[in-house]
Amino acid sequence: MDQLGFVKGASSQITKDGLSKPALPQKNAYARLVQKHHSGRFRSYLNHIAQKIQLEESSLNDSNLDVEPSVKRGMMREALARNGLNAHSYSPIQTSQLEQPAFVGFEKLNEDKSQVFANRRPHERDPSIGREGNREAEEDYYVKQPGPATDLLKVSDALGGRVTLNSLRQGTSLQKSSGSEEKDEEEVWKNKHKKRNKCPANRDRADEYLTAEQFSMDLPAANARKTSHLSSGQIQGESHAAVSTSCDRKNRNKPTRGKKKNVFEAYMSKEDVAAGLKRGELIQGPLRINPKKYHEAFIPSPDGIRDIFIDGVVARNRALNGDIVVVKLLPKEQWKVIKPDGSDKETEATHESDVPEELLGTCLPREPVKGDAESPDVIIEAQFDDNDAENGQENSQNVLADDIKKLSVDTSEKELSHQQNLNLLVLSCDGRVKDAERGCALGAKQEDVSKVNNPRLLPEKFLQRTAKVVCILEKKHSRAATGFIKLLADKSSELFKKCAMFSPVDHRVPRAYVSLADCPPDFVSRPEDYSSTLFICRIVDWREDSNFAIGQMAKSLGQAGEIEPETEGILTEYGVDFSDFSQDVLECLPQSLPWAIPPSELANRRDLRKECIFTIDPSTARDLDDALSCKQLPDGNVEVGVHIADVSYFVLEGTALDQVASGRATSVYLVQKVIPMLPRLLCEELCSLNPMKDRLTFSVMWKMTPEGKILDEWFGRTVICSCVKLSYDHAQSMIENPNRVFGSEELPPVSPQHPVDEIHQAVLNLHQIAKHLRKQRFIDGALRLDQLKLSFTLDKESGMPQGCYIYQYRDSNKLVEEFMLLANMAVAHQIYRSFPQQALLRRHPPPQTKMLNDLMEFCDQMGLEIDFSSAGALHKSLNEMFGADSYAEARKEVLTTMFSRPMQMALYFCTGVLEDETLFRHYALNVPLYTHFTSPIRRFADILVHRLLSASLGMGRPVRMRKEAIQKQADHCNDRKMASKRVQELSADLFFAIFVRECGPLESEAMVMGVLNKAFDVLVLSFGVQKRIYCNALPLTGFRFENVGKKPELTLLWEPETPEQEADPQVITIFTLVEVILTSDSGPLKYSAVLKRPGQEK
Repeated sequence: MDQLGFVKGASSQITKDGLSKPALPQKNAYARLVQKHHSGRFRSYLNHIAQKIQLEESSLNDSNLDVEPSVKRGMMREALARNGLNAHSYSPIQTSQLEQPAFVGFEKLNEDKSQVFANRRPHERDPSIGREGNREAEEDYYVKQPGPATDLLKVSDALGGRVTLNSLRQGTSLQKSSGSEEKDEEEVWKNKHKKRNKCPANRDRADEYLTAEQFSMDLPAANARKTSHLSSGQIQGESHAAVSTSCDRKNRNKPTRGKKKNVFEAYMSKEDVAAGLKRGELIQGPLRINPKKYHEAFIPSPDGIRDIFIDGVVARNRALNGDIVVVKLLPKEQWKVIKPDGSDKETEATHESDVPEELLGTCLPREPVKGDAESPDVIIEAQFDDNDAENGQENSQNVLADDIKKLSVDTSEKELSHQQNLNLLVLSCDGRVKDAERGCALGAKQEDVSKVNNPRLLPEKFLQRTAKVVCILEKKHSRAATGFIKLLADKSSELFKKCAMFSPVDHRVPRAYVSLADCPPDFVSRPEDYSSTLFICRIVDWREDSNFAIGQMAKSLGQAGEIEPETEGILTEYGVDFSDFSQDVLECLPQSLPWAIPPSELANRRDLRKECIFTIDPSTARDLDDALSCKQLPDGNVEVGVHIADVSYFVLEGTALDQVASGRATSVYLVQKVIPMLPRLLCEELCSLNPMKDRLTFSVMWKMTPEGKILDEWFGRTVICSCVKLSYDHAQSMIENPNRVFGSEELPPVSPQHPVDEIHQAVLNLHQIAKHLRKQRFIDGALRLDQLKLSFTLDKESGMPQGCYIYQYRDSNKLVEEFMLLANMAVAHQIYRSFPQQALLRRHPPPQTKMLNDLMEFCDQMGLEIDFSSAGALHKSLNEMFGADSYAEARKEVLTTMFSRPMQMALYFCTGVLEDETLFRHYALNVPLYTHFTSPIRRFADILVHRLLSASLGMGRPVRMRKEAIQKQADHCNDRKMASKRVQELSADLFFAIFVRECGPLESEAMVMGVLNKAFDVLVLSFGVQKRIYCNALPLTGFRFENVGKKPELTLLWEPETPEQEADPQVITIFTLVEVILTSDSGPLKYSAVLKRPGQEK
C-alpha cells in the first residue's frame, strides 16, 4: 500500500517450498491447501472464522432466547450459512476444540488466502464469470455448501490444531467437484447409512434423496397432477383463478428416523396460517427475488418502511418470484445488520415494473408493419398509453440490482467515524478484500467489533428484519422457464439413465430434473449439439427433501440469442397466452362479413358520422381505439369529444370471447409484434376506428372555453366515421407549422367531406386547450417523470434491428394524453356516483416510505434541494432546479431514474372492498378518482368500465358482478399488466443486446448514478440503459473508495500507457460525466459497458 492509501495491483507470490519441491499427486484440494500455507497467518484466519462461529452459537444459545430446539437448530444452520459454513457438517464440539482466535494478523493474508475468503462470498462475483458456472457455484453455496467448517478443521489438524478424529468424522461434508458431484455425494450418503444398516438398496442421489426408480415413478405422477398440457402459448397451466395453495400439504415427506433431514421445512397448514395471520405472528405479501442475486428475496413490510429480507434458497422454501407467500419473522439475533457506511448495499430487491405507468413520459409501441417497397426499414414507434401519464414512472429499466439505499452514506459524522474505525475496506485492483475488520490495528476494541456485528445490541434503524417462508398462498409465478439441458455428471448412476438436468436462464428458478424421454432422441449421445439450444420446461414439483425441482420438458425453442426463440421464451416465462384463438371464441364474432352496423343499433346511438373526427396514433398502429374531435361553437366556446371504440358491444358478458379476454387481460406489445387480447378481426377491423369506416363508439363530450374550463359534460353511445388517420408526426408538423397550408399528398387519405385545413385547425385548437389543461394539472400537483426509452428500426425482411434511438415525447403526444386523462377522470366520477360498491377504479399509493427517505437523505448529502412533500412539489423541484445545458439535462435524467424507484404500482380495485375513500387517490395525478376507459381493445379493465358506464346511463344491462368478483378480476388485471410490462421491457432488452452484438461496439456519453466500493453504475445517455462498471475489469494499477464529506467517491489509477508515464487518476462520483463503450460479451445476449480511459473521450 502506498502512502495515499491506494492498493496496487497484486503481484504473484511464491511460497518458499513452492519451487523447491516436485509436485506430488494430491488426493484432494485440502492437502494442496495445507502444503501451500505453512504459516501462522493462515491459522489466524481459521481462528477468525472459528470465533465467528462461536459468536453465532453464543447468540443463539442465549438464555433469553425462548425458542423450540428444532427452531433453534434451524437458526443455527442459517447463521452458519451466513458465515459460509455447511450446516450439515458443523459440530459445536468441533468448534469448541479450536484454539481461541485472535484478530491480529488477519489483514496480512496473502493473495491466495484472500481468495479463500472471497470464495465464501460468491455473490460478489466477477462479471466475467460465465452464466452457467456462476449459477451453479452460487446455488451450491447457499443450498448445499461444501463444508468449510470441516475443511478448516482438517487443515487445522494438519497444522497441529487440536481437533480429534471423531470430531472430524462428525463433520463429514459433501464436497462438490467438477464432474463428480452426484457420485461423491452418493458415496458419502451410502457410507453414512451403511454404518446404521439403514442404507436403502437403490439410492442414486444422496443430496436429493431420490432414486432412479423413484424418479421414474414420481415424475409422471407429478406431471399427471398438472392437468394442463404444455402447448405453445398455453404454458401458464392455470387460468387467472387462484391456484391451489401449497399450504394444503401438511408436513408431507417429514423426515423420519434413519432418513436424512429435509432440505426445506414442510409448509404450515391453512388453519395454522390463518390463525397466525390473525394473531399477527405471520406476515403475508408478494415475494420479490433479486434478479441479480437470486439468493436474496423480499416481501413488503406491513409498516411500509423497510422490506423484510428472506436470506437464501432454504428460507425461501420453494417459493418463486411473484408468489403470494406467508412468512414468519426470525428472532432479532438473526436480523440483517445494515452497515452505517452503506457498504451493505442490498437491503431491498430490485423491483420489476412495480412503478405505475401513469408517470411514464414514453409511450407504448405498437405492432410494426414490415415495410413496403418505398420504405425498406420499419420504424418501431411509440404510441401514447394513458397508463403513461398517470404514473410517476414505471421502473422500466431494471438493470441495476441496487436501490436507493446504495446511494446513502453516513447519517452522522459520529456514525461515519465509528464505522470507519471498525470497518476500513482497502481494495486492490482485482476487487478483493485485502483488509477486513481492522479494529485492533486502528485501536478499536474487540468488544466494539462484536457490538457492531450483534443485532441484539444495535438500534433497529441499523437492522433489517429477516424471515422464512412457511406457506405459499398463491402461486403467481407461471412455473415455466427457458433454459438449457445437460447430462448428469455421474455417468455410472442409474439416475444418469433416467433424467437430465435443466438449468434455467433465470437463476431465480431452480434447476430441475427432467426425464430423458422428453429430451431429443440423440441428446445422450450428442449432448454438445444442444449446448446452446433453448428449451422450455415447467416446474411440476419440488420436494422438501431435494435441492432440485422436478420438471416437465415442453418443447425446444431454437438457438439461444435468436429473436424468435428468445421471444417465445420470454412470453412463456411470464405466462403470456400467445396461442391461436379457439373455434368457440371465433364463433362469438360476427359471421357474415363484411359486417355492417344494424339499423336498430344506429337508432339507439347519437350519430356523429358527419363530424370532423380523426385519430392520432403511431404510423404503424393497427388497433385504433381512440379518436378526437373539436368543433367551434357560435358562442366562442368549443365542443371537444373523446370517442372510444365500443368493444363491449362485441364482447358480451359470459361468452367464450369474454372469458378468453378476461384471462389474457391485456395485449402484450413486443418490439416486433403484438400479442392481442382480442381476435384480430375485432382489434384491427370491426373495433378499430379506421378512416372512412362507420364504427360504434362510446363518447365523452365537453363544452369548454378556449382555456379548457369545462362548462358541460355528456356521456353516451355514438357512431362515428373517422375522416383521417394521422400519425404523431403529422400532428406534430401541424402544431409546429400553424400557418402552413398542407396539401392532401402530405397526409394519409382524407375524407372528401372534410378539407385538410379544417382538420389542421381542429388539431391546433386541441393543442391550445391541451396546453392549458396540462398547465393546470401540474399547478394542481401532478407528477411526471419522463424516462429515456428506446425505439428501434427493423430490417423489413430479416426483422433484425438496424438502428435504435431515444423516443421523443412531443406536443402531439401530450395533446392526446391530456384528453385521454380527462376522459378517464370523468368516467371514474360517473361510475362511482352510480355504483359506489361496484366501480372499478385505479389507485396509486404514495411512494414507499423507506426508499423515499433514503432518496431524501441522498439528495441532502449531494446538496440537491428537492421538495418531497408532495407529488407536485417533487415535479416542480425536478423541472426547475436544472438549467438547459446538456450536463444539466443528463443530471435530470439520472435523478428521474432515481426518483422512479420509490414509486409504487398503480392498481385496479373495486370500490366496495376498500372502506377508506382516501385510499382511492391517485398519487401521481393527484386526483381523488381515476380509472381506465380509453383502451378497451387492449385492456379488459376498460371493457368492464364500459359496461359500468353503460349501466349507469341506462343503456345496457344492470351490473351483475358482485364486488368480490370485480375485485378478483381487478387483481388478475394487475398481475397480467405487470407481466406485460416486464415482457415489453425484456423484448426491448433483447433487441438492444442483439443490436450491440450486430452493430457494436457502441460509444456514448454516460452519467454516474451510483458509486459502490468496487464498481459504479452509469446511465448510458444515448440509449437509456443502465450498466454497472467493475473496477477489476479496467486496466488499473489500483483504486480507492472513500466518502468525501458525505459523497461517495472512487479514485481510479489507470495503468500508464508508456513506462515513463505516471498512473493517471480519475475521480468517479455521482453525476460524473464519462464516456463508455458498449461491447458484446461471450454470452449470446450479454453486453457490458467499459469506461474509456481519460484523454480518449471525444
